[in-house]
Amino acid sequence: MQTPLADRIRPATLDEVAGQKHLIGEGKILRKIIESGNIPNLIFYGPSGVGKTTIAKIISSQTGKKLCYLNATTASTADIKEIIGEIGTVEATSGILLYLDEIQYFNKKQQQILLSYIENGDITLIASTTENPYFYVYNAILSRSTVFEFKTLASDDIAALLKRALSILSKEQGVEITSSEENINKIARAAAGDVRRSLNMLELCVMLTSNGENSEISDDIVEQILSGNSVRYDREGDEHYDIISAYQKSMRGSDPDAAIYYLARLLAAGDLPSACRRLLVCANEDVGLAYPQIIPIVKAAVDTAMTVGLPEARLPLANAVILVATSPKSVSAHDAINAAMSDVERGIGGDIPRHLQNKHFDGEEAEIKGQHYLYPHSYPMHYVNQQYLPDNIKNKVYYNFGDNKNEQSFKEYWDKIKK
Repeated sequence: MQTPLADRIRPATLDEVAGQKHLIGEGKILRKIIESGNIPNLIFYGPSGVGKTTIAKIISSQTGKKLCYLNATTASTADIKEIIGEIGTVEATSGILLYLDEIQYFNKKQQQILLSYIENGDITLIASTTENPYFYVYNAILSRSTVFEFKTLASDDIAALLKRALSILSKEQGVEITSSEENINKIARAAAGDVRRSLNMLELCVMLTSNGENSEISDDIVEQILSGNSVRYDREGDEHYDIISAYQKSMRGSDPDAAIYYLARLLAAGDLPSACRRLLVCANEDVGLAYPQIIPIVKAAVDTAMTVGLPEARLPLANAVILVATSPKSVSAHDAINAAMSDVERGIGGDIPRHLQNKHFDGEEAEIKGQHYLYPHSYPMHYVNQQYLPDNIKNKVYYNFGDNKNEQSFKEYWDKIKK
């Protein structure tokens, strides 16, 4: 079975690595560490297909340590102990370099097993993860490691790599297979920063083109390969949270163009629930009392979207997203409930005033008999001044009127009534 193209063209030196110049460019910190030969424990964090494994293999080739590889998705505690058992053997006299892929799948106990060996230097750890290590990696390992964040590759970096890969594929086929600059760039953009993905698409294009003669990859083949392959999205990873965060922040920031773009990314990935949930949250949190009528409107749009499903769901959601993005904003209700929740959670407050309690008798200990509740509707303008908050916080203010037209009109009315 032929090895994947990504492995066949894997760079052997740092200069051949596509992208990550902020880490391995001339004078950059990771490059200096690698060139020094004194490798500390490292954690590589970033999306898949951006060079984490490649750089780890380059590091291993430049040390005298025995290279061991584990993938945390399949490795067991027994696999860890087997590697530990090699410490001090003839093959590992200079120590062990352990490359641990997807470290986030190791539980706390498995990570703790490695800890003492990492501390004394018997094992040098290079771990990679697609998740934020500060959420998934045991703190004791984090404190003994240096974290480097790998970035999504630019399409220009991927395009250059695709050209090199096409040359290699032509040599393997024994015929010259070419591609227009435009098609190379199309594949590079469709990969959304994932080198491995771009190479897989290119290899498939070559397979459909190769007929034993020199030939050029056609526009039609590229379009067929790219259809259905242009969405990169992991519902369980950081990218999921980045997209929905950008989606809500774009609506909050009153940018309908950005909001629609991120809605499109969610829907293209089939993530209708996240698109609906964040839309409902934003209508209540960010528009709120500045335009309270928006809440049932957005709810109706979400109900329609969930009823008709994709692809038609894009239409009611697009209407609602643009409405939320272009509506006036207020966080007065959001701030009020957060302030009240904070006091409740800290135990600030006290007994509910007697006249608000749901009882109509008094014990012998009551100094003042009777409930004495004042019914607001029995008074002019349906208002009467009386205490509602507990004594300890009776003057507390949680809600402040927003500066929008809607809330200011309410404020004017109540200032007049309450005087």
